[in-house]
Amino acid sequence: MSTATSSLRTDWRQEWFEFEDAAYLNVAGNGPMPKVSLRAAQGALEWKKFPQRIPETAYFETPDRIRATLARLIGAQSEEIAVTTGASSGIAAVAYGITWKPGDEIITATGEFPLQYTAWKPMEEREGIKLKIIAPRERFITADDLVAALSPRTRLVSVSLVRFDDGSLLDAARVAAACHAQSALLLLDVSQCCGGMPLDVTKLDADFLICAGYKWLLSPYGTGFLWTKHEHIAGMRPGPFYWMATQGANHFGSLVFDEPKPSGSARRWDSAETASYFNLAAMEVSLDFLQRVSPHTVIAHNHNLIEMMYARLPKDRCIPTSPLDATRRGPYGCFAARSQEKTKALYQRLRAENVIVSLREGNLRISPHLFNTERDIDRLISVITT
Repeated sequence: MSTATSSLRTDWRQEWFEFEDAAYLNVAGNGPMPKVSLRAAQGALEWKKFPQRIPETAYFETPDRIRATLARLIGAQSEEIAVTTGASSGIAAVAYGITWKPGDEIITATGEFPLQYTAWKPMEEREGIKLKIIAPRERFITADDLVAALSPRTRLVSVSLVRFDDGSLLDAARVAAACHAQSALLLLDVSQCCGGMPLDVTKLDADFLICAGYKWLLSPYGTGFLWTKHEHIAGMRPGPFYWMATQGANHFGSLVFDEPKPSGSARRWDSAETASYFNLAAMEVSLDFLQRVSPHTVIAHNHNLIEMMYARLPKDRCIPTSPLDATRRGPYGCFAARSQEKTKALYQRLRAENVIVSLREGNLRISPHLFNTERDIDRLISVITT
C-alpha cells in the first residue's frame, strides 16, 4: 500500500501528451498510449524505412519480451502466453482447441460483450453444443448466478471478469472452484481490467484469459494476449497455426518443414503477424510502463476519482449503475440519467463540451487513468448540473 500511496504523488500526467481541451475519461473504450510508446512505434516505422537495420532476432525477441512482461503482470509463466491481435482471436483459439462433444454446454451471461456470442453461437451448428445465456437474479451478474446455472453438461463458463456495460467485478475464484468441482472450465475476458487493476492467475484460478491490448494495456489496436493454464496446452486439439510458431522457425535459413510441429508452449496460438513490430514495439513499451507504474497505483487512483464522482452526482438527475462498493467493481464506474432519452441527451452534451465518456447499454461509463485529476471530475459534474 505504501508503494501505491507514494506513486499517487507522482505527476503521471507528464507521461502522456496533452489532450487538447478534452477531459478524456474513456480508457475503457480506447486507452491512449504514453509518450514513450508512441516514440517506440515511430522508431519501428524506421525499421520499415530502413529494413537493413532489422536484426533477425527482432522477429522473436520482441514478442518473447512481451510474454515475459505480461507474465509478471498477471502472475503467470511466459510459456503460457500467446501474443494475439485481441480478445476475439484468443477466444477463437480456445473455441477451436477444445475437443467438444455433442450436447456440451457453454454458459455466458445476458448483456455480455458481443464476442461471447460471435464466438460461441456458431459453435452450436459446428459442434452440436449449446450456448446457455443466463440473466442476473438481481441487478448485477454474480458468481452465485453462474454457479446456480451449472449443469452436468456444462463444459465451459465464458464471461468477463469486469463487465463492459456496468463495471461490476466477478468473484472469479468462486466460479472457478464450482467449475473445477465438476471438470468444467472457466474462460475470463479481462480486457476491461488487465493493466487497470492487479490480476493474479493463481488467485483467479481460471483456465483461460483473453485480453485486448488497446484499452487498459495502453497499446495499439491489433494487440492482445491469450493465457492458457499450463496443464491444458498439450491437450488442446491441433489445428492450423502461424508458421512462426513452428518449432525451429527462428532459423530463417531453413524453413521448409514437411511435418511442422507447433511450439510446445502457448506460442502455438500466436496470431499472425506476431512479428508486426509496428504494433508490438509500442505494446512492449506500454507494458513496461504499466509495470513501472503498477496496476495497484491505477486502481487506487481511479477508485478515488470514481468515489468523488458518485459523491457529487446530483441524485435527482442521475442513478449509479455500477456497484457502489469499490471492491465489487473494476477500474471505472457507470451512471445513468432518469430515462434513456435523458441519458443519451446528457451523453451528447458531454461530448459537445469535450468531456469524453462512453455510452454503453444505456449507461454513461466513466473510465479515468493516471492522467486524470479531480479537475476532470469537476468538469464532468459541471456539465451534468448545468
